[in-house]
Parts: sequence; structure tokens; C-alpha cells
Amino acid sequence: MRDAFGIVLIVVVVFAALVSIGTLFGSRRLYDEIGRGGLSINDDPRPRPRPATAAVALRERDDEIRQLLTAANHRREARGEEPVDVEAELARLTAPTVDAGLRDEVRQLVVARNDRLVARGGEPLDVEAEVERQLRELGA
Repeated sequence: MRDAFGIVLIVVVVFAALVSIGTLFGSRRLYDEIGRGGLSINDDPRPRPRPATAAVALRERDDEIRQLLTAANHRREARGEEPVDVEAELARLTAPTVDAGLRDEVRQLVVARNDRLVARGGEPLDVEAEVERQLRELGA
């Protein structure tokens, strides 16, 4: 009986070793994928949306503001008040603002350009009109 126990024990150990080696080589791909998948940070299978261009972002912003103004108009009408013109209000809200520092800086540049023009014998520019033109060109 003792001889049979030793043989069975050796056969079981060798069989278990062969199965474990076979499993190790057969499932290497499974071990490589540990930590990946739908909840993984680094391997997101979903395509990432492209960043919006400036024109697309502005159009989306204007559409959202237009929706908010339309909803506000519906609330005003429900209260019995006059609705506002959505497009005029959108233009007012999205109009660029010019702070005093920017206006002063542009004015300094126009005055310096005007001084160079006069020094060369040219006709001086209207400083205020040129400041406004420069600000319009800057989009401010």
C-alpha cells in the first residue's frame, strides 16, 4: 500500500505541474489584459471627441444662449410681460467689451503712429476714429 501511495502522489504532483505550466503558457494573454478594459483610465476603447474649433464653439455658445433667451421669453409671456427680441439680446450679450486699459494701449499706438506720420510730412489721422477702427479689427 505504501508503494502505491508514493506512486499516486508522484503522478498527481507531476500532473498538477504539467497542468499549471500549460495554463501559464495558454493564458498569457489573459494575464496581459489584467487592469485593462472599460473602467481603465489608460485604455479607453471609446473614441474621444475631437476638440471643437473656435467657430464651432462660438456657434454652440450662441445656440445655447438663444435657447436660454427663448425659455426666458416663454416665462415672460406666462407672466404677462412683453417678450424681448432674442436676436437683439443675443447680439447685446455676445458683443465684445473693451476695457479702459486696452483702449488706452490702442490709443497710445495710434498716437505714436500719427506722430511718425506727421514727422514724415503726412496728413495726421483722426485719433479717435482710428482707435475705434483698430478695436473693430481686433474684434474687441
